[in-house]
Amino acid sequence: MAPQDARNSDVRDTDIVVGVDGSPSSQAALRWALAQARRTGGRVQAVTTWEYPAYYGIGAVVPYEDFAGTAGKILSHAVQEALGADEPDVPVLENVVPGHPAQALIDMSAHAALLVVGSRGHGAFAGTLLGSVSQHCAQHAHCPVVVVRGRS
Repeated sequence: MAPQDARNSDVRDTDIVVGVDGSPSSQAALRWALAQARRTGGRVQAVTTWEYPAYYGIGAVVPYEDFAGTAGKILSHAVQEALGADEPDVPVLENVVPGHPAQALIDMSAHAALLVVGSRGHGAFAGTLLGSVSQHCAQHAHCPVVVVRGRS
């Protein structure tokens, strides 16, 4: 399934939104969301985001890079790995969104039944108990939030 921009996606009030960045913790969150969707008959909205690095901007001389395309490949790989080789038994919509991960997930949570995030992503503070995105989502989401710990 080709990733789409979540701003154009129809998030249903029965959907489970899950943040995916390719980290072990987000993989665990995706597996948990898939299992929950199987139990409830829901569908999963797998979301990844991208932003231009801080050094990009007016006058920056850098080679062209397709950030959205790269993020989409990471998301598709994560979804395929979580679903396995069998025919998917849960509908999964892949969403690639420009912007900050916490804000994108919070925005999508406004219409979702549940938001699922990993406890830590690819952030700089690997020793923290809860990552900044998962903490922000837990504090500001518009629906219940599940924070899943990845394997250590």
